[in-house]
Amino acid sequence: MEKKKVRDYMTYDVVTLDVSGSVREVMEKIQKTGHDGFPVVNGKEVVGYVAARDLLLVPPATPIREVMSDHLIVADPDMSINDAARVIFRSGIQKLPVVDEQNQLLGIISNTDVIRSQIEHVSPEKVFNFITTLKKLHGVNPELTREVVPIDKLLPTQSRIYEDELEGRMYEIKKGLAEPLIVVRRPGKLILVDGHHRAIAAKKLGIKTLDAYVIQVNEEIELGMERTARAMNLRTLDDIQVLDYARHPLVAITHRLVKRG
Repeated sequence: MEKKKVRDYMTYDVVTLDVSGSVREVMEKIQKTGHDGFPVVNGKEVVGYVAARDLLLVPPATPIREVMSDHLIVADPDMSINDAARVIFRSGIQKLPVVDEQNQLLGIISNTDVIRSQIEHVSPEKVFNFITTLKKLHGVNPELTREVVPIDKLLPTQSRIYEDELEGRMYEIKKGLAEPLIVVRRPGKLILVDGHHRAIAAKKLGIKTLDAYVIQVNEEIELGMERTARAMNLRTLDDIQVLDYARHPLVAITHRLVKRG
């Protein structure tokens, strides 16, 4: 399946403020739109971002350029939506302006857009594609059910996860937005195929069970993912290493420091 991009979820119709304006205009835009922040532009070029919190105790006549943040974290439209999610949850910001190579504003992507993309991630198509792969590789005839599975019984097949994405999954679980796991059940085993971040997030939150697509394999065969888990000495979720964001191979994020005029 094609990887989802920022361009697939960003908002194209963006409310902006001109860099030559004043705080009064920001207040008016907040009252009119209900938004809590806006990209600041010079023509079409993004030069800053101003949020409602920047206006505390600031006189209305103050120029926008004096209160806006000009240390921008922006997104490229071809950035993976998962990378955008990591940036948003790691930085704590709610919105990323989306720009082209000339720093021209193309749109904006918010934490809400990211959550929407993530809860769509596990689709029936993905599950059935995996079942088809099992049939071809092992000649089995799996059965599919939707049920709740115990977290502490899962056999992981991934040795590492990332802390920032883990924080995102915890947020989703708290909001009731987490997608189902994908699990293979074999005699005496529950093999976690997809959803390692969600499973660890649930464990950290003290949650004992999660919703899952369960693929039942009754044949007495050892799956390749079981051999992989054994080779990596994976037996429980506690064996998964949680890596800090700084060690994540994320290269798409763009930091721009724009000088004030």
